[in-house]
Amino acid sequence: MKDDFLLAPDVVFLNHGSFGACPREVFAVLQGWQLEMERNPVEFLGRRSSALLAVARERLAAYLGASAEHLVFIANATTGVNAVAASLALRPGDEVLATDHEYGACDATWQRHCELAGASYRHVPIPLPFDRGNWVERLLAEVTPRTRLVFVSHITSTTALTFPVAHLCRELRGHGILTLIDGAHAPGQIALNLDEIGADFYTGNCHKWLCAPKGSAFLHARPEQHAALHATTVSWGYVAGDSAANQGHTGFDAYTGSTLLERRFQWQGTRDLAAFLSVPAAIDFQHRHDWPAVRERCHRMALHTQRSLLERYSLAPISQDDDWAQMVAIPVPHQDADALRHSLFDDSCIEVPVTQHAGQTFVRVSVQAYNTEDDLQRLLDAPALA
Repeated sequence: MKDDFLLAPDVVFLNHGSFGACPREVFAVLQGWQLEMERNPVEFLGRRSSALLAVARERLAAYLGASAEHLVFIANATTGVNAVAASLALRPGDEVLATDHEYGACDATWQRHCELAGASYRHVPIPLPFDRGNWVERLLAEVTPRTRLVFVSHITSTTALTFPVAHLCRELRGHGILTLIDGAHAPGQIALNLDEIGADFYTGNCHKWLCAPKGSAFLHARPEQHAALHATTVSWGYVAGDSAANQGHTGFDAYTGSTLLERRFQWQGTRDLAAFLSVPAAIDFQHRHDWPAVRERCHRMALHTQRSLLERYSLAPISQDDDWAQMVAIPVPHQDADALRHSLFDDSCIEVPVTQHAGQTFVRVSVQAYNTEDDLQRLLDAPALA
């Protein structure tokens, strides 16, 4: 499937997890929407955008196992985390609980908001090798009467582990504690049913493993949380349609009658909506190419690569095979991560991240539909990993 994507042919691209890669035909759909917007921006943004976004949200919601009225498009998962953090109304003494495997930008978000409120942001250590069996119990044991919300990744960024978040959400709901799941790496990489997961808030990227254009993501919220959830940008969506028109915002009638969540998040002033509107094309692309089979093939290739490197270095995996999907963190001898990453790219033209956690160094390999066994053999043969 290499020809279906726009990636440079001279690069072995094993880093789909960072920013994704958009198929050629989906990128063409993106450009088509941009061109249509430019033909009459007032009509497109002011009078058509609400209906167009509603159709795209319906398609995405069906894909995610959710209801369209409970999700909105946003630019990326970090934006979703920021929206929840800004809406939580933390008080002095409150606590937000997370694991020590969370994404750095989201850690920074919670640290900032907790500092401003006089609350605390606390990490629960999840040791390696990862034990799925006691993960929920380990987190529950750290909950205190001060805990307002638990924030965890569905698939971690640094260590690529899949956490059993549905079980956690059920348990915390019984304790009356809110949950926010960072699903940045989940849509497209694993099957999802957001209604079954039951998180109070779930945010995920479409531009990673779903292969939609950059800048397409979503925030999902349970209906009882809608009223308290606010966009990070307050704009015309906070004003009724008639009032907005009376204040000189011509062409605003597109959002009259829409839901509270939609008005707050989808109308953010002038911005390019083409990436959101192209998400259905990405869903169609994966459907036509039998994506469950693609995911399984990529999973097998990732595990084979892991076993080969582990045998070379006489190291043990940090988890079981079924804790990975298409992305796997492979331990290598502990070293300067930046130097290894630069060497792999500069000397072997291999784009792959090198991460570190708890004193270990990992080559985090992402295997996507466009990758071949030859790509992974190039990694295994790279002088930097000899």
